[in-house]
Amino acid sequence: VQLVESGGGLVQPGGSLRLSCAASGSIASIYGMGWYRQTPAKQRELVAGFNNSGRTIYTDSVKGRFTISRDNAKNTVTLQMNNLKPEDTAVYYCSAVINGLLEWGQGTQVTVSS
Repeated sequence: VQLVESGGGLVQPGGSLRLSCAASGSIASIYGMGWYRQTPAKQRELVAGFNNSGRTIYTDSVKGRFTISRDNAKNTVTLQMNNLKPEDTAVYYCSAVINGLLEWGQGTQVTVSS
């Protein structure tokens, strides 16, 4: 079982990136897919995810700029990031509870800089 992220990179302030995450392997159950980010100066924080009712949740700093979506049939989750700011620079991680275990992707670097 693994989570594989893609879509990170370097973008100028105000630009956009789309992150994708796909779960693969022998999956009997999967829930709680979401995106986190981490910088050397800060603890890993939740960026976007879904609550128990399936509604989207976002950290305040990305509301109105980021959009999370998922495809339950394909076990994928995406994060559309618009109007990126330098403070969004971080390693972004996909996570999910798969077969009862919390799994993490390898991380993808997002750098916002002019």
